[in-house]
Amino acid sequence: MPVVTNPIKFGTDGWRGVIGEEFTFERLALVATVAAQVLDKTYFPTVGSRTIIVGYDRRFMAEEFAQVVADAVTAVGFDVLFSESFAPTPAFSWAAKELNALGALVITASHNPGAYLGLKVKGAFGGSVPPEVTKEIEAMLGVEVPPAAIPGKQEEFDPWPSYCQALEGKVDIEKIRQAIATDQLTVFVDAMHGASAGGLARLLGEKVKEINSDRDPLFGGGAPEPLPKYLSKLFAVMNIHRETYNSGLTVGLVFDGDCDRIAAVDKDVNFLSSQILIPILIDHLTRRRNFTGEIVKTVSGSDLIPRVANLLNLPVFETAVGYKYIADRMLVTEVLLGGEESGGIGYGSHIPERDALLSALYVLEAVVESGLDLGEYYRQLQQQTNFSSAYDRIDLPLASMEVRGKLLQQLESQPLTEIAGLAVIDCKTIDGYKFRLADQSWLMIRFSGTEPVLRLYCEAPTLEQVHETLAWAKNWAESN
Repeated sequence: MPVVTNPIKFGTDGWRGVIGEEFTFERLALVATVAAQVLDKTYFPTVGSRTIIVGYDRRFMAEEFAQVVADAVTAVGFDVLFSESFAPTPAFSWAAKELNALGALVITASHNPGAYLGLKVKGAFGGSVPPEVTKEIEAMLGVEVPPAAIPGKQEEFDPWPSYCQALEGKVDIEKIRQAIATDQLTVFVDAMHGASAGGLARLLGEKVKEINSDRDPLFGGGAPEPLPKYLSKLFAVMNIHRETYNSGLTVGLVFDGDCDRIAAVDKDVNFLSSQILIPILIDHLTRRRNFTGEIVKTVSGSDLIPRVANLLNLPVFETAVGYKYIADRMLVTEVLLGGEESGGIGYGSHIPERDALLSALYVLEAVVESGLDLGEYYRQLQQQTNFSSAYDRIDLPLASMEVRGKLLQQLESQPLTEIAGLAVIDCKTIDGYKFRLADQSWLMIRFSGTEPVLRLYCEAPTLEQVHETLAWAKNWAESN
């Protein structure tokens, strides 16, 4: 039994670490065997199966790490369905539910830089296991799991066909394909060298214009995260298209490394985060598809989300940051859509999992059926709700966990009463500290649970005010 000197801890969605340091073959095999035991204990009474899906993304040595997982799991008596290729994490979540498996173990580090790899644990229901399951995995890491008298079997499977078929059935796929085929709609995709590569082309045909679809474990020197700073190539390609063609609808879609997060770009090459896409999707799915149910948002979500929901008489439920909290809500009540500001969006009509390819199809359907550019659609919603705002966030590295503790203690003992010259009128502590200011703008201060990083979020009437407020918060953090 290996001695774990640097404890293995699960974050908001899985365990991640630097390849060759925290994330090694030996440690992964240990986690995989324990995770299999916990999945068996949790879900066998429901599914009556001892099969586990094993999948992977396109990171450095992802296939080799996935094979270590498969070998470790079969050695302790479980059967494995091993993916024959990379695929989006939601495809493996779908496979877990569709194939009546105990769950899925997916090798991915999502949006992290290329030095990282990780393991996501999915349950039989088709979503991330709840915190109590990951806590049990952590607690059992010191308990040796003996080899089984009869090892399990390994078989390969292709995760793409069933997954794509499921997605096609969620939208008017022929209408979208026809719009692309007749040049009424031009679709650009930035796969960010990740697991989404080829996905929309499978669904919509080869006229989808995909960039960064090659495998690059260094992600062009950046990270596969759908943020403007990593999208210069997409912006350049779309600017050329805008200058060359003036007619037709144009949409850019961006997926993170394992294709569970999405962002978009409108015809004028403006970046649209999920803070903008979620209100558009709520409106489209309610008005044109007659969906009903609760809207679930994280505490860092835009104020436009509840305003659009209120316009459509939809209830809103707010959670802490992390899609697992949204998924938990999806398992106990009827949810139309659940979304987080970092790009994860899921649907009650699917599995309790964020799914960027399905979100992309719904975004394209909204554009085709409304005839509106995404930017125009967003402005219409602002007019209808009489609400206009700007949003941004920064992640501020701290010198140490001790500095993190000091700042946290200060917030607890000396609550902020004024921020950037505006009085604080309310403070929510669902997750971190969300300060509502006198002009109805807000600043949220939230600490990473596993590293010395301070996350600062702000929504305000103008981008200038957003940046002023974030600068004030950064100065506050660095001067305390």
